[in-house]
Formats: sequence, structure tokens, C-alpha cells
Amino acid sequence: MRNSEIYFLFFVLETRTSTCHCEYKNVVFRSIFEIEPTSTIQSCSKTSALGTGQAVISKSVLSNKSKGYQLKILDLQYDCVINGTVAFGKASYEEAVALLIPLIDKTEFQRKLQDKKFYSKLERDIADGCVMPPITVAFVTAKPVKEKDIEKYVNANINSSFVLDGIQRLNTLHRASVTTEFNDNNNLYINFILCDSVEKLLYRMITLNNGQRPMTPRHQVEIMIANAFDFEALGINVVAEKDANMHNSRTSFRKSDIIQAYLAFMADSPIVDNKKIIEEKMDDLLVGKIMAIEPTKYKSSFKEFLGLISIFQKNAEAFKWLKTTNNLVGFAAGAKHSTKKLKSMNEDQFALCIETFDKAFSDFNPSRIKVGKYRRELSCEYFKNLEEYEDLDAEELLERFSELTAND
Repeated sequence: MRNSEIYFLFFVLETRTSTCHCEYKNVVFRSIFEIEPTSTIQSCSKTSALGTGQAVISKSVLSNKSKGYQLKILDLQYDCVINGTVAFGKASYEEAVALLIPLIDKTEFQRKLQDKKFYSKLERDIADGCVMPPITVAFVTAKPVKEKDIEKYVNANINSSFVLDGIQRLNTLHRASVTTEFNDNNNLYINFILCDSVEKLLYRMITLNNGQRPMTPRHQVEIMIANAFDFEALGINVVAEKDANMHNSRTSFRKSDIIQAYLAFMADSPIVDNKKIIEEKMDDLLVGKIMAIEPTKYKSSFKEFLGLISIFQKNAEAFKWLKTTNNLVGFAAGAKHSTKKLKSMNEDQFALCIETFDKAFSDFNPSRIKVGKYRRELSCEYFKNLEEYEDLDAEELLERFSELTAND
């Protein structure tokens, strides 16, 4: 492996030169996002279309499909933590808008695209010829891609990728493109990550998440779920709360429950929320749990877990059980440790397992326990050690559960 290299974008500000003259006098401070120079700003001479600092109205570059847009790869490096390749590339602003904006449009996520005012300063800076910070685009690859083929792969499969870091910057660039004519000297630098696991990408996404308004783990999982999993192909109906009606709510999983299950799967813990802890602190604890797990040591993938759900849901009782949030979250946290065993079961065998579990659980006194917490933790315990528990009857299982909860 080559020696690790660190890549920098150097921003050089030269005053009173002929090449790049940026003169800020009598700066008016309104807020951090409304810093306006009251004197003339001359942009870099290379960006002649913006030389006066004025926006030039042009047709949207999105309508120009005839150009042979090509993303360029400048260098490669192997990431030993996620066992993936990072390709350092670039695209002109025009190419970025044409090729990367659709990656955002195709997802329902949109991160409730933040108030335009928040990014209005960056939008104005883009019009004045600023160099944008790099963004990160991810690919989940079924097979390793040879180094010599990566540029070809990236260009051929760009529509199958998704933006891991930089959604807001891309949207700001898109807005700027409506009123600004870019030329070939305006470049966006892109880190392309290619690896074989959605879980590893989520791990990397959390480490990248250092923006001005960080996304919570739940927002990050929304990105993954919207981009990485084809629920329809898996035979699983998932509906967002806002789209739910009486019929599809009975026949579908709630999207929020799938998100909770993914968090439990990644954190290796059924405790992914706690109303007694402020949300920001709970998110910190959750990130800590996820980051504590080495991404190369995942025993299974969430896609495999969804494959199990698609099979087990065929049994009506099993489907009803899985639709209960506490059951699904506990099952997700435990199932990753018993994937091989669960794959050997059909839906009716799974239904027998949960029947035994529920019989044992029903003997707990609901007035003496926190039912939701116990259900999550014990369903996690049961499926985490399925080979140990599967041959026990309800009474024997209750005895084991009683021992585990004796000190609660």
C-alpha cells in the first residue's frame, strides 16, 4: 500500500494584485451569513463571466444533455478502515449540476432542505468565483473495482451512487446555476468512496458529518434507507407516516420503525432512544455505540436482515409481531448475531419461536416492569443467542429471563 497522503485545497488571498484582487472595505456585519462588502469586488480574472461580480442570467445547464460530461479521477487511495477505495476526482460546476443534482432529486430524503437563507452567503460566493469545499459521493459495489477501471466505473454508474456528504452544498450550487453562467475553470472536487457495505458507508458518513448544521444519526440513516435499499424488490412494504392511510398502515412497516431497527442493528443495542435524555445527548451516545464497532467486523449486513423480514412476514402472526416497534428493534439488534441460524428457518418456524418468546414474556407482571424496555432487551437477548434458547419451552425460557432481569 502506498504511503498515506493528505490532500489540501489551499485558498490564497492576494490583495492588490492583478491576478486576484479581493478588496473588502467597510465591511458591514449583519450576521455570520450576511457579510457583505460595500466596495467593489473583482473576482479571479480566470472567471471572466463573473469579472464584475455580477450574476449573468443563462439557461439552466440541466437542459443541456448533448455535452459529453465526464467526471475525472485524479488519484486513488485504499481506506483500510472500511476496506474500500477512495477516488479523488473533480468536475466542472456545470458537470456537477448535470450529473450530481439528480442524485439528490431521486431521493425522498432531501433533509428538509435547509432554509435558503442559511446557505445564501455560499450561493453569493459561488457567483463571485469561490472554490467550494469537496463533497463525497458513495457507491456500494458488489465486486472490487480495479484501479485502472475506477474512472470508467464512476462515470458508468454515477446514477447508482448517492451523496454521502455535501447535499446542501450541491443544492446551493444548483440554485446558483440558475442565475450564473459557469465556465470550465469553476471546479468542484469530489471524493468518491467505493465499498461493499452500506454499514461501512454509514460509519464513514458519521465521521464526515462535521458541517455547520450536523445531521443526526437518524437523518443519516434516512439517506441510507432512501438510497441503498429497494424495499419493493425485497417484497417489503414501507410507508412514511405522512403517507399512511388506514389500509397501507395495516399492510406496511412504518419507515420510522425501519430507521429505528437500522440504528439498533448498527449500534448493536436495542436502546436507540430514551425520552428521559435530551435528543442531542442521546444522538451522541448512539454515535458512540456505532463508532465503537469496527466496520470490518460486522457479522452480517442490514440487507440480509431485510431479507429475513421479507421471508418471515409471510406468516400473519410473525408479520403482526414484527410490526410492533419494540419487537422489530430488539430483533434487529439481536438477529445480526444469529443470521446464519435465522437463514435456515422459514416463516412458520420463526412464528413458533416468537410464540414461545411471547408466552414467556407474558408471565412478567406488567405493573412491575417497563414493558417496552423489557420487550426490546429480551427480544434482543433471545435472538442474539437463538441457538441456546430455541429448544427451550416457555417455562424454561421464562426462568432464563428471570435470572437475567433479577437485579432490575
